[in-house]
Amino acid sequence: MLIARSSTLGPEARPVAIPEDLENTTTVKAAGKIVLPLHIKWSGTTLVYDLDNRADCARVYEQVLREGTEEDIRYYIEIEKLLDLWNDLLLPNAVHKAWNDWLSRHKISGITC
Repeated sequence: MLIARSSTLGPEARPVAIPEDLENTTTVKAAGKIVLPLHIKWSGTTLVYDLDNRADCARVYEQVLREGTEEDIRYYIEIEKLLDLWNDLLLPNAVHKAWNDWLSRHKISGITC
């Protein structure tokens, strides 16, 4: 059994979900108090997050960017909030790089890499 992590095993090897249509403003977005689905927050106790609270919103964004599907990203992530929170988010290198690349391709500014 291989127990080491590498570029083909572990979190760095997981694909990062980033929908190309994230800028669509007609998509319904999560708001207020929410509970993340089990496939995103799969460990620990169930928590209620308040998306109007900056710290809660940052934790939700971290978890959704790491574990979410494209559908989850469309529902939970707002570009303006992402840009506002960007420098405070703790993300794995692969997730951070993928989102930096997406933001650059879409010419969305306001982040520092």
